Parts: sequence; structure tokens; C-alpha cells
Amino acid sequence: QVQLVESGGGLVQAGGSLRLACAASARTFGNYIMGWFRQAPGKEREFVAAISKSGLSTSYADSVKGRFTIARDTAKSTVDLQMNSLKLEDTAVYYCVASSQYFPGSNRANYDYWGQGTQVTVSS
Repeated sequence: QVQLVESGGGLVQAGGSLRLACAASARTFGNYIMGWFRQAPGKEREFVAAISKSGLSTSYADSVKGRFTIARDTAKSTVDLQMNSLKLEDTAVYYCVASSQYFPGSNRANYDYWGQGTQVTVSS
């Protein structure tokens, strides 16, 4: 069982930055691919970013590529999402996720564990 707790959400103006953090309870944190999804009001939950077990490989949704950066610290069992140049359309609840699969990709069904979510609101 893995428990994920997100923090760092809030209100920010367009063009600004936020850093989300996720703390994982798993003693075997290094065995999981970690990632972030988001869900805007009235929209489907969508993939944002993922990072490999080693931290050497990352993937991003096209909508955030070049603006967001995912990173993990295996020693601390944490995964962060640095969000820069935020846009109004980035407003959503952001979820930290973990997958035990070898290659979960962007399919939310492949992620076994989810945090409770943290709200990010971008204002004009």
C-alpha cells in the first residue's frame, strides 16, 4: 500500500510559478513510477507528467512541455512538479500518482495509487 500526500497548491497569477510536492509513504518508493494528473472542472482527468524509477527518464503532456518539470528524490520518497509560465487553462486539481507497472504511460488506469489532490488556480 502506498499513501500519497500532495502539497503546494494555491492561487497564482498567469505567468507565475508554483511548485507541487508529493510525499509517499512506501518503503519501496524506488519501485514505483511516479507522476501527476490533473482534472479541471467539467473535464476528464488528464495526464500531466511522469518520471521513471531511476529518475532519468521523464515524459510530459504536450500542453505542459517546456513549462513543467517533474523530479523525484528517492532518499526522501518525494516527487515534485515545478510549474512555470502558468496559464489560465492550468487551473485544476492536481493528483500525485504511483504505478507498479513497467510502462504505465499516460493511461490513468495504469496508476495504482492516487493522492487526495491539491487545487491550483491561475488567475488573470
